[in-house]
Amino acid sequence: MKLKILLVLLVLPILGFAQEKGAGIRLGEPFSLTYKDFIEDYLSFEVMVGSGSTNGLEYYKRSFENNLPSSNAFYLNHSASRGIALNFRMALHEDITDMFEITEGYLLGYAGVGAQLRTTNVNYAYFQQNNPGTPAQPTQTIRRTNVDFGPEAFVGAEYYFDEAPISVFAEVGMFLELIDRINFKGQGGIGVRYLF
Repeated sequence: MKLKILLVLLVLPILGFAQEKGAGIRLGEPFSLTYKDFIEDYLSFEVMVGSGSTNGLEYYKRSFENNLPSSNAFYLNHSASRGIALNFRMALHEDITDMFEITEGYLLGYAGVGAQLRTTNVNYAYFQQNNPGTPAQPTQTIRRTNVDFGPEAFVGAEYYFDEAPISVFAEVGMFLELIDRINFKGQGGIGVRYLF
């Protein structure tokens, strides 16, 4: 009997811990599937796999001009499509349920940091001018994959329902691209997770 009681007391914290795991979808920048779990009551980690938006026109034009296919190549235009976005994040949480006088469920505020890797497929059109005064060669194309990597910081809040194994969240943040060049990008999203 004592062994059964001891076993129940040992398993209950594990069961409670396991209920904090959640998998779901995040709408925003980047659009992702998300998996979140708690290491401690106040500390979580999250993995996101999805797709980020493309950067602006000047970003890719400068990227082409910084890495010309030949010394006499001149940029005409480009098209860019979403690639893969991978995030690994850690966050500190604080229970802010009482601050908002919530009577059902509970609300956690959080802030954290992480690392983000993004790719974008870019098709460039350009022409080559061999000598001044000679006709330009026909338009040529080149396909490149733009890779961005760097840290991110974010803040948000997540509401956990009492009666359903679901949480909803909203957050804003900033991504600092360090590779392949320095660039800031604002991010944010809303989402839902199924808790298990």
